[in-house]
Amino acid sequence: MREKLEKQRTYALVGHGGCGKTSVAEMLLFQAKVISRLGKIEEGTTCLDYEPEEIKRRGSIQPGFAYFKWQKGDHYLIDVPGDANFNGDIQYLLTAADGVVFVLDAIDGVKPLTKKMWAEVEKAGLPSIIFINKMDRERANFDQAYEGLSNVLGIKAIPLFLPIGAEADFQGVVDILEQKALFFTEDGKVKSGDIPAELADKVEELRTALIEDIAESDEALMEKYLEEGELSKDEILSGLKKGILARELFPVCVGAALVNKGGNILLDTINWLLPSPLERAPFEGEDGEERPSSPDEPLAAFVFKTIVDPFTGQLSVMRVLSGVLSSDMTLLNANKDSKEKLGQLLVFEGKKQVPVKGEVGPGAIVAVAKLKETSTGDTLCDEKAPFKLKKPDVAPCIISYALAAEKQGEEDKVFASVQKLLDEDITLELTRNEETGDMLLSGMGQLHIETTVEKVKRRYKVGIVLKTPKIPYRETIKGKAEVQGKYKKQTGGRGQYGDCWIRLEPLPRGKGYEFVDAIVGGVIPKQYIPAVDAGIQEAARKGVVAGYPVVDFKVTLYDGSYHSVDSSEMAFKIAGSMAFKKAVEKCKPILLEPIMNVTVYIPDEYMGDVIGDISGRRGKVLGSDSKNGITEVKAQVPMAEMLTYAQSLTSMTSGQGTYTMEFDHYEEVPSQIAEKIIEESKAED
Repeated sequence: MREKLEKQRTYALVGHGGCGKTSVAEMLLFQAKVISRLGKIEEGTTCLDYEPEEIKRRGSIQPGFAYFKWQKGDHYLIDVPGDANFNGDIQYLLTAADGVVFVLDAIDGVKPLTKKMWAEVEKAGLPSIIFINKMDRERANFDQAYEGLSNVLGIKAIPLFLPIGAEADFQGVVDILEQKALFFTEDGKVKSGDIPAELADKVEELRTALIEDIAESDEALMEKYLEEGELSKDEILSGLKKGILARELFPVCVGAALVNKGGNILLDTINWLLPSPLERAPFEGEDGEERPSSPDEPLAAFVFKTIVDPFTGQLSVMRVLSGVLSSDMTLLNANKDSKEKLGQLLVFEGKKQVPVKGEVGPGAIVAVAKLKETSTGDTLCDEKAPFKLKKPDVAPCIISYALAAEKQGEEDKVFASVQKLLDEDITLELTRNEETGDMLLSGMGQLHIETTVEKVKRRYKVGIVLKTPKIPYRETIKGKAEVQGKYKKQTGGRGQYGDCWIRLEPLPRGKGYEFVDAIVGGVIPKQYIPAVDAGIQEAARKGVVAGYPVVDFKVTLYDGSYHSVDSSEMAFKIAGSMAFKKAVEKCKPILLEPIMNVTVYIPDEYMGDVIGDISGRRGKVLGSDSKNGITEVKAQVPMAEMLTYAQSLTSMTSGQGTYTMEFDHYEEVPSQIAEKIIEESKAED
């Protein structure tokens, strides 16, 4: 098993949307003879993008998985979606990998979205190879893309290969360490040749710099290099591998996936330089315990994705963390404290699932169908040696839409259908807002929500209408008042009588509600005082000015009267409600709106437009920081002004801007806007 694992590679393809990751995966699968022809995203024929929604929008909306062999070693590949709408669970996917192939576009180089994706790789702490793609395309610029790695991402990128030609003239690469040219043939393979004369000096210069960088990653190598001025081939290779595993060096390969150039070189480099599962750092458990990635340890497997297959049903996709896994085992679900009987283990070749023969060890990515209680984020393990992996982070939702059924009376069906997708996509949140009555679907962006609705319609035949959600405004008061609430009703027989005097005053923002019982002398019997409190709270929930909850106020109940026969809890509850409503109207009521902390990442040239737009949304810019062509703008903006921000930012920045948003506090709504909100609220009533 150990010999097999030393040759095994489990890695994720990562990069921003449009950089060509899925085409790179297609090229690798073609080189490994898993597929017989290269599919194209534009034609909807790629192996890893097969969902109807992916084919329609020509891009990945969920991760793709593939198993294949290269040079007698097992390869497990994860294609991570590049669109920010669909990669909020990237840390789950990276937990399943031992290394990363980071794909960079040779035309655009390092963009804000590149920086965001690289930050996720940094967070996961995985050794990485850079693949500069699209060298055959118009405006391809290797030097610009390569320089951005150090200037913008701040990493020590070391070129192992230098392109020969560019655009339509991209014909091969120079292997810098071996000092030989590799020219592409029609089948995607290469043949050796002489280094073009015009590149000879540059290759020599790059090789010297490369060896210096490698020597710097190891003190012993550095000493020898300074003394002798040269290193042996074995020393260069061991130093390079050590620097990569320590994430001090990041080797760069180059190619053009769509025209099948560079795939076998990349696969050889992955075999050569990315770590095996045996070299991975131990996994951290929820209780601080560590579990080494070793076949000799007790079994543990982490379910990092759930997929619903139209034929197989629910598939739990898992990474073997430690030990050895085989079909038909019974394991403990450490998160649910329940046992699960596994069926047949499956590996992926894109849409196709292939049964696993025998057993698999750490690093294997396999799927099991129809587990009863297991969901994404659970750890399955040996019952005698429980282990629960510390769950990775999930990106916070940044946008919400209200859902309504196309057909009246199907609201419950809509809720149930969307709920079925929540385990498959852990970046979605479905809630019912008790205050506004809205069924809210929250996600990573407008496209994320729209695609989810399309998927629900296709799978469950339920029509959904998307609406802008209601803003959770609040009401509060600025003044003080003392009022009487008196409820008296006589309708033959026993009547109703409740009488209370309350003092209403504001509390500091965020302090909520405070009720003070200041009754003396029994003017209101003790059993009726909670009813006054309940009446006030009920009235506060429904609001007084515009139907929104009233917050941050103190009520002191200080006087009243009662009737020995006609008084009741209900009468005092109504009296309390009446007193509260009357008091609010005398206390200068105002509306409050939620204010969001917003961070926007954009190329420098769009900073003026973005800051101007934020100001136009009643936002306050708190500051900006520019580094290597990318500006980070921090601001506070009312939630009401952010509902359409995703579309606006995309339009303003030609799709290069990205942002995060989270709730911070409530602030008073400007009077002219408040008047409009109050009018709309009354019109709805």
